[in-house]
Amino acid sequence: MIDIRPFSSLGAADHGWLDARHHFSFASYHDPNRVNWGQIRVWNDDTIAPRSGFPPHPHSDMEIVTFVRTGAITHKDSLGNMGRTAAGDVQVMSAGSGITHAEYNVEDEATTLFQIWIIPDERGEPPSWGQREFPRGTRAGKWEIVASGNSESDGALPIRADAAVLAATLSAGETAVYQADPARHQYLVAPKGRIRVNGQEAQPRDGIAITGEAAISVEALDDAELVMVDAR
Repeated sequence: MIDIRPFSSLGAADHGWLDARHHFSFASYHDPNRVNWGQIRVWNDDTIAPRSGFPPHPHSDMEIVTFVRTGAITHKDSLGNMGRTAAGDVQVMSAGSGITHAEYNVEDEATTLFQIWIIPDERGEPPSWGQREFPRGTRAGKWEIVASGNSESDGALPIRADAAVLAATLSAGETAVYQADPARHQYLVAPKGRIRVNGQEAQPRDGIAITGEAAISVEALDDAELVMVDAR
C-alpha cells in the first residue's frame, strides 16, 4: 500500500518565527487517521526564521531526529551538550527518562528542517544527544543510513528504536531501490524534486506512507533529495 499525502493536506501552524507543517497529529492539529505510522509518531516540516527558535522545553521517552535541509540549528540541553547541525547533517536526541533542550537558528538566514519523532522500544533509559556530519556526496544515487537502532549500521547515529532513518540524493532520471520488509512501515518525503514511487508520482514535500511492499523503487523526475524512515 502506498498512500500519498499531498503537502497541501498537512496540518499547518504559522507562529511568525516558525512555519510548521505536520505530517501527523501534533499540538493543536489532530487527524485521527494521521496519529502515527508504526513507531513513527511525528514528522514536522519546519521553517525557522533567522535569529529565533525553540526556547528550553522538556521531553521524555522519544527518539527525536532532526534532519537539517538548509541553514543550521544550534542545540543546547540540560546534560550540558551543545552543538551546531548544518544543512545535510543530522542530530539525534534520545529523551529517555527526561531532558530539557533548546533549538535556535542563530544564522542570518531561515533554517528548514525535518523533526522526526520515533517511539522507543524501551522507556526510562538515560537521555543522550549526538550529532554527525553527513556529506551529501556520500549518498549520491543511493540510500545512506543516517540514524539506526541496529548497532551494525556503520557510521549511523544510534537510536533506541527498531527503526532506521535514511537519505539519498538523486539526479533526474536516476532510481534508488530499497528492499523493504512488507510487515514494516516506511514514510518517505522528498524535500526537493518530483519523484515516482512504485509507479505513483509525488510532489516535493508530499508525505508517502508505505507498507506491504517488498521493494520501494524511487525514480527522480527532477533532481531530488529523499528522506525516509523504516520502522516496526
